[in-house]
Amino acid sequence: MADARVDPGRAHGAHPVTPLELFFDLVVVFAITQVSSFLSRRPTLGGLFEGLLLLGAIWWAWSGYAWLTNMLDPEEGVVRLAMLAAIGAMLVMSLAAPGAFGSDAVTFAIAYAVVRAFQLVLLAIAARGDRELMRAVARLVPAAALATVMLVAAGLVQGWERLALWCAALPILYLAPLLGHMRGWRVSPEHFVERFGLIIIIALGESIVAIGVGAAGLPLDAGVIVAALLGITVVACLWWAYFDWVVYVAQARLAEAMGPARAALARDAYSYLHLPMVGGIVLFAFGLKTTLADASGALAVIPALGLCGGVALYFVAHIAFRLRIGGGFGRGRPVATVLLLALIPAATMIPALLALGLVAAVCVGLIVYEVFRHRQARAWIRSRRGAFTTEEALAVQRSRGRGRRRQPGHDGAEDSIRE
Repeated sequence: MADARVDPGRAHGAHPVTPLELFFDLVVVFAITQVSSFLSRRPTLGGLFEGLLLLGAIWWAWSGYAWLTNMLDPEEGVVRLAMLAAIGAMLVMSLAAPGAFGSDAVTFAIAYAVVRAFQLVLLAIAARGDRELMRAVARLVPAAALATVMLVAAGLVQGWERLALWCAALPILYLAPLLGHMRGWRVSPEHFVERFGLIIIIALGESIVAIGVGAAGLPLDAGVIVAALLGITVVACLWWAYFDWVVYVAQARLAEAMGPARAALARDAYSYLHLPMVGGIVLFAFGLKTTLADASGALAVIPALGLCGGVALYFVAHIAFRLRIGGGFGRGRPVATVLLLALIPAATMIPALLALGLVAAVCVGLIVYEVFRHRQARAWIRSRRGAFTTEEALAVQRSRGRGRRRQPGHDGAEDSIRE
């Protein structure tokens, strides 16, 4: 059991995501696919709400393991066995997800309880000899236990009572970390950023799967091909918006913060604000699948909300993410968000293929704007790959700011974050 203790070097140094973590994430791929399928089967306002609740529960379970494996090596001893058992429980939870508000409600809740129990037990084992971490884990137990009991109870009732218990349980889970301090939690910036970046890629992969599912059984005519290409264009833009340079700024800011401040930044910017990013991608995948099924017809309200509003939600989360890491409100992403929201009612009146084309046009326009608006600062940030401090970015801004009259449009590194 000694090898299951927290590894201070792992928590503070650079270490790659392990194969077992990637194996764990494969089950999350299936879980996200199940949420998308749930939305496709229930394209109503109630189905949308329940689907988002379902995603919230799955996300919090996954996020807990991202924090766990950030602090200890999941490949060794009892931790490996417990992780494999948790993978089995997560698989059962994913299988039960489509019926989480119906016939499989109890199965989903029990599997969820097992997933959370393994996480808390492993954290407690890892925290032996680390009083601060043990106290941090102890602070989470009451909320985790209460919320899990409420989800199990939700499986035993029906109708509005079940939904009410879900609506009460998830806020308990999400608000608990905000009610106390973050002292005791350890965060390895490189590993943390890589792990959450991989889950964004997994979610984007669901959009690509949606193209295949939506086109299945349809003749491969020009309409389907154009819709597929427009869909992958939007997915590429969502990938670009995250991985081009913002991810490096976030890693730099996370590395610069220390102690509880770093843990609080990781909690807010990643555990909280990455959920609406993933949610937006899942909504877009649902809307894209519906678009491919009937590209010539207008979308119903909920699929239109998914196609346009999902991408808007993704960019809203990006705006909040940049604000939390110390950047500014910016111009491009807020404008793109407003345009996408304006497209929602239009998408219910025009052909779905045209609506998808307009979404793609907004996304491409945003990427082109940001590439040219911040071209020099972007190049500097990407060259450092997250290995810089705020002071270094400000120094670059000051040195380049002196040459702006000679080089119009020249941005500093910090400007690209704030604008």
